Order: sequence, then C-alpha cells, then structure tokens
Amino acid sequence: MRLLVVEDEADLADAIARGLRRHGYAVDVAGGAMKAEEKLRGNGYDLAILDWNLGDGSGLELCRRLVDGDLPTFESRRPRVLMLTARDDIDDRVAGLDAGADDYLVKPFALAELAARTRALLRRDEGASPVLRVGSLSLDPARFIATRGGASLALTAKEFSLLEFLMAHVDEVMPQETLLEHVWDEMADPFTNTVRVTVSNLRKKLGEPNPIETVPGRGYVLRS
Repeated sequence: MRLLVVEDEADLADAIARGLRRHGYAVDVAGGAMKAEEKLRGNGYDLAILDWNLGDGSGLELCRRLVDGDLPTFESRRPRVLMLTARDDIDDRVAGLDAGADDYLVKPFALAELAARTRALLRRDEGASPVLRVGSLSLDPARFIATRGGASLALTAKEFSLLEFLMAHVDEVMPQETLLEHVWDEMADPFTNTVRVTVSNLRKKLGEPNPIETVPGRGYVLRS
C-alpha cells in the first residue's frame, strides 16, 4: 500500500516515513500543502497522513478539499485521511472529523500506534479482517507473517507488500502501472523491470500450483 506523509517538520516526517517503511509500506513525503497537492494529483495513494499546521497552508483544509472532491486526485477513489496534530481539544478533534478525516492522532504519538491505525484504515475499504486469507494463503500484516498451507513464507518487505495488495484485490487483474502506484514509492523507475522481477521472486516462494497468473497485455492476478 502507498502512503503520503504531509509534515513540514523534516525530522519528524523522515522518522514517520522510515517507521512505516519498516512495516512494508511504500511512503512518499511532502513538506507542505502545495507539494502535497502536486503529489496527490500525480500519484495514487491509499492513505494520506496530514499534519494540521503546515508552513504554507492547512492540513485540515487539504483534508476538506480531498473529501469534497475539490482537489482532483490521480485516481477516482480518494485516499483515506489520518490527521496528525498537537491540537488535543475536543473541539479540534470534532473539527478534524467533521472535515472528513477518517482518524485523528494527537502528537506526541508512538509509531506503533500510528502503524496500527494505518493498518485499520487500509482494511476499512474492503471490510477485511486483520488477517487476509485466499485459499491456502494467509497473511497477517500486523505480525508480518505469511503462510501457505501452514508453512511459513520467507518474504522480503516488498514481496510481502505485493502479496498483500494482490490478496486484497483477489481475482482482479492488476496492471504493472497500478502495482507501481500502490506497492512502490515515487523513487521507483517505471521503465525498469522491478515489478516483473518481484513477481517472479514471489512466485518462486509461493510454490506450485502458483496462484499468481500473468494476463498478457494486461497485468497480474491472484486467483482464488
């Protein structure tokens, strides 16, 4: 899953990004409202983590525009929104939720709690349980455990993220461009064979019969 962290404190933004990447997410960072708008228009995100007070604008206003559709995004489905702020008054929490935020986390916070709230928000769209199951495959994002037929799979962080995305969209053909948008961050080169190589490595670890199919000219699909 691909996340956008909008935070004007560079050290905090870097710490959040590094922490979430350790949980297998692809993370981009924007240091202000204008840069965030640019990234939201040009990339597909599953979750936007917005600081309330930004040097060049308001994360609350950015949230409101996202929810109201005044800010066009790369894909028709807008990302979920998690507000981060030092404002802890009830009125401020209400204002954030009324603006359309899906969740609200007060600074200072533990990265473990941020990761847990992130997982919960990303599950909400599919109404999924904490553990994904497709056939003999089982994947637990919270514990970073993947198994097939009860046997543990030794996956890299990127392979785990790719499998999680495919399992969340079982039987849907996913073009390479979609996988790049949601599993890799903005540093990925779209002209490389990184998706093909990662899919190939994942297939080898899943074994036979292999649940991942290539649909010529269209992309990849995980069959139920």
